[in-house]
Amino acid sequence: MATAKDTSTFFLEGDSKQFDSVLKLYPQAIKIKAEQKTKKPEELIKLDNWYQNELPKKIKSRGKDAHMVHEELVQLMKWKQARGKFYPQLSYLIKVNTPRAVMAETKKAFKKLPNIESAMTALSNLKGVGTATASALLAAASPEIAPFMADECVQAIPEMEGSDYTAKEYLNFVNHIKSVCDRLNKEQNGCGDNKWSPHNVELALWTHNILSDLQPELLGQSPLLSQSPLVPTNGGSPLPSDESNLEPPTANGNGKIAESVLEDTPTSCTEDSLDKAASPATPPSPSDNSDSALSTPRTKRALEEASSADENSLDTAPPAAPVAKKLREATH
Repeated sequence: MATAKDTSTFFLEGDSKQFDSVLKLYPQAIKIKAEQKTKKPEELIKLDNWYQNELPKKIKSRGKDAHMVHEELVQLMKWKQARGKFYPQLSYLIKVNTPRAVMAETKKAFKKLPNIESAMTALSNLKGVGTATASALLAAASPEIAPFMADECVQAIPEMEGSDYTAKEYLNFVNHIKSVCDRLNKEQNGCGDNKWSPHNVELALWTHNILSDLQPELLGQSPLLSQSPLVPTNGGSPLPSDESNLEPPTANGNGKIAESVLEDTPTSCTEDSLDKAASPATPPSPSDNSDSALSTPRTKRALEEASSADENSLDTAPPAAPVAKKLREATH
C-alpha cells in the first residue's frame, strides 16, 4: 500500500503531467476524506466548494479594498477544521473578533501582498488566527502567491521534518512549494491552461497524500505514483504549533464554547494551537497539528518494547506498569 513516503517522492520527482493527473483527482479525494471523517460528508464537500471557488471570487470582487468579513472568517474556520481536525476553542475564538477588526486586518494583510511575511503579521492580530489559518486566508485571497499550510503537505516535504507552525516555517514551506511551481512551469514553458500556482501544487500534494492513505489504487492510474517508496525522510512526528495571539475562552453557563458543522471528536490544540491558553475549555492533549504523540517513532518503539516485555512476563509482573512507564518516558 502507498504511504506518505510516496508523496515525498511525488513532490520531489513528479512532472507536470503527473501533477496534473493527481490534481484532477482532488474532487474524489475530498469526497473520500469527507466520507471517512464524518457522517455528513455533503457538509464538508459544500464547505470545500465554497472555500475553493466562491470565497476567492468574493474577495477579488472587492477590488483594491479586498478584504474578508466576519461571517467569511467564521466559515473559513469551519472549512479548515472540517477538512482537518476539530478544535472547539478555535471555533469560539474566531467568533470573538469584531466585524470591524476582521475587515480592517484582512484588508491590511491583503494590501501587503506579495510580501507574505508582512501579511501574516497583520493577520496575527486576529484572535484564533495562527500561522496555518492565516495561510488559508492568504491562499483564498491570492492563490497565485500563497499556498495553504496543510498538515498533509508539510509532512510530505522531506526538508520540513520537525517543522513547527511559525511564520518563518511558513515562508520555508512557501519556498519549497514555489520551487515545484518553477519546475512544473518550466516544463510547460510557462504557458498552457494548467500554469502551476502555489495553491494548485499544494492541492495536488494534499490529494496525493490523502489518496495514499485512503484509496491508493486511484493513484495507480498515473505513472510514478505507485512505485516503491524511497527511504523515509519524514517520520511523521507531531508538528509543534504557534498561536501566540490566542486567549482562553471564558466559561459560560452551559459549558458550550462553539458549534461545529461536523460531528467530530474535539481536541484541544491545533496547528493554530493554544499555547498560551490558561484555562482551555477542554483538557490539553499531547497532539498538535498532525498526528497524536502516540504516533511518533519514539513512542511506537516504546510501546513495542513494552508490549514485548509484557508478553515475556505475564506470569510474574503486572501487565500495565511497563506500558505506562514507557508511555510516560516517550511522551515527556
